[in-house]
Amino acid sequence: MEKKKTNTKFIFIFAALILVGGSYGAYKYLHSLEHETTDDAQIEKNMNPIIPRVSGYVTKIYVKDNDFVKKGDTLFTIDNKDYLVKIEDAKAALISAEGSYEASKADIGTAQANVSVSDANMQSAGGTIETAKIRLNRAANDFDRYANLYKNHTITKQQYEQAEATKLEAQSQLRILQEQQKASSFQKNVAAARTNVSNKQADVAAANIKRAQAMLDAAKLNSDYTVVTAAIDGQVSKIAIQPGQFIQPGQSLFYIINNSEAWVTANFKETQLNKMVIGQKVIIKADAYPDTEFKGTITSFSPATGAKFSILPPDNATGNFVKTIQRLPVKIAIDADNDAEKVKLLRPGMNVDVDVHLK
Repeated sequence: MEKKKTNTKFIFIFAALILVGGSYGAYKYLHSLEHETTDDAQIEKNMNPIIPRVSGYVTKIYVKDNDFVKKGDTLFTIDNKDYLVKIEDAKAALISAEGSYEASKADIGTAQANVSVSDANMQSAGGTIETAKIRLNRAANDFDRYANLYKNHTITKQQYEQAEATKLEAQSQLRILQEQQKASSFQKNVAAARTNVSNKQADVAAANIKRAQAMLDAAKLNSDYTVVTAAIDGQVSKIAIQPGQFIQPGQSLFYIINNSEAWVTANFKETQLNKMVIGQKVIIKADAYPDTEFKGTITSFSPATGAKFSILPPDNATGNFVKTIQRLPVKIAIDADNDAEKVKLLRPGMNVDVDVHLK
């Protein structure tokens, strides 16, 4: 019986496959001892939302989809007619408040002058009263002496009556002066009260000036806010507004992407984190640019797994428990020594492969 020929070609191919497969397996094993890799990673960049501070109708848009802008460039404007009217209204309120304050100061001056006049009248009346008391005392003494002389029939009745009239006149004059002093004291108290009221009115008027000034400043600010400018250098996203559209404050309209800074969020399996630490170097390859390698560094680890930040996080206390390997977001900064122009080509959301050098 003739022996079957051995297929040497098949043996060589099979041996080559075993050699290549074994070599690849050995390489991957040795590589895994010093590297951790994942393809569940995306490019991230700061996306600055464009949010108006005032409401109104859009009058003009100065940028188009995907335009590059510089910090301070005008993006669009809002109709400012209503805000200009508010500025004029605030200016009028400020002028009115300032006028009230000046009037209050004038009232204070008048009231203080009245206090001074009343005080001077009181002092003058006080001096006159002392003189009147002296005159009354002398007239009373003269009357008593004339009364004794009249009883002794030494003087005439006319002289006696004249001395009595002089005494009564001095008493009346003293009484009048005392009443005048009381009136001056009352006027002084009234003037002092008016001074206090005028001071309080001046304080209120000064507060009204500050309030009116604040309203004017706010009106000017709101008018300035009708011109919406870029806060950073970057590239605008799709413009989702049109001229004539009414927008509200706090409404997110579109974004400016900051192309000068980028990083990677890599979602590693929890079983890969054993040897990973902050500061380890990383090689990054973007699917869009497979021939370009970017260097990076691990900067931080998320405080929780990605599932915990979802809208409906898993709750293993309900239903049947099935163990699932979780993934933890890891932030990887793209190093500054990379080609800046190539970094700008990376767009948020692009998929990348990352290779962490554990040693």
